Amino acid sequence: MKSIVVPIDFSQQSETALKVAADIARKHNATLYVMHMLELSPSVTSNTDLIPGEHMVHLLKITEDRFAKFLEKPYLEGIAVTPIIKHYKVFSEVNEVAEKHKADLIVMGSHGVDGLEELFIGSNTERVVRSAEVPVLVVKGDMTKFNAERIVFASDFKLESVDVAKRVVAFAALIGAELQMVYINTPADNFLSTADTYSRISKFLDQAKLGKEVVIYNDYTVEKGILAFADSNAADMIAIPTHGRKGITHFFMGSIGEDVANHSEIPVVTFKI
Repeated sequence: MKSIVVPIDFSQQSETALKVAADIARKHNATLYVMHMLELSPSVTSNTDLIPGEHMVHLLKITEDRFAKFLEKPYLEGIAVTPIIKHYKVFSEVNEVAEKHKADLIVMGSHGVDGLEELFIGSNTERVVRSAEVPVLVVKGDMTKFNAERIVFASDFKLESVDVAKRVVAFAALIGAELQMVYINTPADNFLSTADTYSRISKFLDQAKLGKEVVIYNDYTVEKGILAFADSNAADMIAIPTHGRKGITHFFMGSIGEDVANHSEIPVVTFKI
């Protein structure tokens, strides 16, 4: 792991992400690319009638100063840190920064959202998860250290997720964690018989060339099953694929990966299919 991107907005959640990212960077001698996106739109930054040029320069200077002070943390000492300021908030730019610097991971803090806010707005973290091509680690609470000894990887074990499974196995090996794979079987349309479930998992593992055991866990919804299984197995982290659906498809279908990342109390790392 050579480089990590951490989007920050000066909130407590983003500082939690920075602490966790710093701990990972220290263990792997990685560089941190810490980015902040201004709350401005392209129309504002390009229109001098709305904000005169000298005021824009002053705003950027204030932001740079605040950014520099935010990064004056003892836990960042000895770690290579590159600050990046974007003039406006476009969440796809997080992925662009990650790809530009060949980042291995994006780390974000989240407090989660619920109800109508989640349905119509979502969270900043969800938006990044939706667009990121590199793994996104979502952390909550007031973590200061990253210590994942047990990871649960939840999947539907369709062949489209084979590459994700390989990346999760590699990720677990990189951080020295034990990996447990689980298939959540639910009633109604997605229900599979025991024979069908084992057949799907067997084909998946054969194609992925993974000699791993997969546990079949029953629950009323996939999300509830993942969270319950992780809790019952004392997992430190959940790894999950995400389709990164957008627009009307996302509105009606959503993404299990985003929902789990939003509602889990333990860290979640998502991998784009």
